[in-house]
Amino acid sequence: MSNKKIGFIGAGNMATAIINGMIGNKAKEPSMIYVFDLDNAKLDIMKQKGVNACASANEAVEKSDIIVLAVKPQNYEEVLLGIKSSVTAEKVFVTIAAGISISYVTETLGVNCPAVRVMPNTPLLLGYGATAMCRSENISDEDFNEIYKMFSLSGEVCLFPESKMNEVISINGSSPAYFYLFALAMKQYAEEAGFDGETTLKLIAKTMEGSAHMILESGDSLETLIQKVSSKGGTTIAALDVMKSKGIPEAIKEGMAACTKRAEELGK
Repeated sequence: MSNKKIGFIGAGNMATAIINGMIGNKAKEPSMIYVFDLDNAKLDIMKQKGVNACASANEAVEKSDIIVLAVKPQNYEEVLLGIKSSVTAEKVFVTIAAGISISYVTETLGVNCPAVRVMPNTPLLLGYGATAMCRSENISDEDFNEIYKMFSLSGEVCLFPESKMNEVISINGSSPAYFYLFALAMKQYAEEAGFDGETTLKLIAKTMEGSAHMILESGDSLETLIQKVSSKGGTTIAALDVMKSKGIPEAIKEGMAACTKRAEELGK
């Protein structure tokens, strides 16, 4: 990564994951990172990493070239208006909150700053993130590549037009919860059948991990992968027939549509 200084407003789980990715991969020196959070305990943790803890959001903006807005969507207006006096056209902003558009950030700041809109997901915390990203027209390739690297250090990054950034939430942002729900149902069935829940959870999680590798590395389509597990008249077919009769595939798609609708309702 370049020698550009990166600031974070908010030091929660996502900001911590991004910072850990940069420091852990030696892509950025801790001294090149500035963080502000209202929670002093979180700032103390950052200090222990060698990161600069700022006394205000404005200080983080003033000392940084790229500023990551790592706060909840409902706090964006307050934060943006609070830092407005410290913003210049050279500052680059990154929004990582659901529904927060590039135009909302620049219009609220009153400056047409270069910006990147990002939708990460929680596996980023462990270095297995799946991040969706789009860029403003006025951002330089150098700055965009810096931000791309920031997230790719902790997982996969895919690029989309901004018109798809609300829809993509249902695909990567919210979708870990779908898999957790599926795993929870499997664990509950196992417990009801007399198995130890924690032991079977290892089998469930490892099966999910292996299935993901099959999707990415086998070269087979999803339909083919399903067929390869499903022997005619066998156990897998029996399970899939019940799941289909219960409308699970349609329920998943309807749930994803509801996710997108809610993102649009929250959108700014």
